Amino acid sequence: MDDPERKPGASSRRLLIECLRVLPRAAISRLVGRLAAIRLPAALQMREIELFARAVGIDLGEVGQPLSGFSTLQEFFARPLVSGARPIDSAPGAVVAPCDGFWGEAGEIVDGRLCQVKGRTYTVESLLADAALAERFDGGRFATFYLAPHNYHRFHTPVALRIDGVDHVPGTLWPVNQAGLEGVANLFARNERLLARATVQEPEAIGKTLCMVAVGATMVGKVRLAFDDLTTNIAGVAAATRRRTYSPGIDFDRGAEWGWFEFGSSIVMLAESGTLDLDIQPPGTPLRVGRPIGRLVS
Repeated sequence: MDDPERKPGASSRRLLIECLRVLPRAAISRLVGRLAAIRLPAALQMREIELFARAVGIDLGEVGQPLSGFSTLQEFFARPLVSGARPIDSAPGAVVAPCDGFWGEAGEIVDGRLCQVKGRTYTVESLLADAALAERFDGGRFATFYLAPHNYHRFHTPVALRIDGVDHVPGTLWPVNQAGLEGVANLFARNERLLARATVQEPEAIGKTLCMVAVGATMVGKVRLAFDDLTTNIAGVAAATRRRTYSPGIDFDRGAEWGWFEFGSSIVMLAESGTLDLDIQPPGTPLRVGRPIGRLVS
């Protein structure tokens, strides 16, 4: 996602989308990923990282290891932070931000539909590629969060939960910036993505269904998981959903890391009715991992 303070004009955004329509977006994104994974001589590698950090405005004081410890620019994209940089709100029933970035559209899921931007909607079923799962979220809540290039790229759990399974849903790779939101219908349901199917483990809403969708985008090398080798943007992978189910499920504390982007992208969070209330902020409002964004419904 582009930084909201650096958005191009509407005509430039339309031109970008028209250009991307005729380009091999997945192949270009894989190429960018391979270029970012090239190992340079140590001094040159550190200089590349420093220049990138300066260009996009990364706070190097938060980085969890010396820059000399990163062997590629791609490793730096998914950098860890220093201990304590993102304290997790510990209030009972708190729902915390799952990533650094910015608020997008959020609200109630009405008639099985979510808002993409400015009243344009898409269906939960198309996002999840699972009609039965989608039905669980009617009348529930959703929130969309975007990561800009300067953001911390790892994503975390909004509550204590048990991940019961993960699906890899194939698709294309449109940008998830303002150009993509306004110019590509059903954007999040068209882009390749990983989605985690989970149940809440906190006493206020134990057993309620939650789904977290990590959406790929143009120039995102891959979306990766901290607990499984399932990933995105692999040439030649069959164009069918790959589903993994865990028995028993995998437990995560509130604020635990569950994956990362190899560059910025977006997270869509869905909760079934009666699970949580969100303190919704206007699109473009910054957020940080661990800070409260709502509360579970007792």
